Amino acid sequence: MIMLERQSILSSEISAAESRLEITQALARITHEFGFRHFMLVAVPQIEEVLLERVLLESNLPKDYIREYDRQRLLRKCPVDSTLAHIAPPLCWTLDDSIQPHDMTFTPELVNLQRKYEMITSVAMALHSVDGSGFRLHLDGSRPRLTQVELNEIGMILLHVFGVFDRIRRAESRAASLLTLRELEVLRWTSQGKTSVEIGKILSLSDHTINAYMNNAIKKLDCANRTQLVAKALRLKLIA
Repeated sequence: MIMLERQSILSSEISAAESRLEITQALARITHEFGFRHFMLVAVPQIEEVLLERVLLESNLPKDYIREYDRQRLLRKCPVDSTLAHIAPPLCWTLDDSIQPHDMTFTPELVNLQRKYEMITSVAMALHSVDGSGFRLHLDGSRPRLTQVELNEIGMILLHVFGVFDRIRRAESRAASLLTLRELEVLRWTSQGKTSVEIGKILSLSDHTINAYMNNAIKKLDCANRTQLVAKALRLKLIA
């Protein structure tokens, strides 16, 4: 695919994303288009954090890989985070190189695990939210090292997809803080098909009170009706 055509297609898909699921789908498309196999978006771990699973936000990594990674406590042994903390452009490396960029040193355990899952070549980029939170985006696979042109292109695309992800993430956070625990509880029962009368019996409240909670939630999330409210709450992951 010609570079400009690829950029146009990916940009359109990213811009149209309105949910975390659609961001995950866009990341999968980016991963495929650049010849990688796996992606992961992680929050920058706190100094005491030792498990990848707890900072992983979006990913298509094999579950066995994550379990093995965490069993060996490789999060604190990986040099990528500390390296990305000091550079802005995307960083690309391959395990087949005798000398790694920025003098990164990978432990034998990490190298063996990456090779086991055919994650030989990687690109990673540090990303920052407007609220100050730090994140990292990684793509891994067995393709040749990215050219500088590809690296520049993927850098722009990763910035774009993260910008949309961050907007959705912050919207989820704001929406969650808007609703009270009781409103969320009523919303969960509504999503399961319960009527106001049925929810009232479950919660020992009148159906009038249940309707009041629902109307408050509808106004807070700027929805037109209950159906739209439930759909939006599911999209924002306020309820499961």
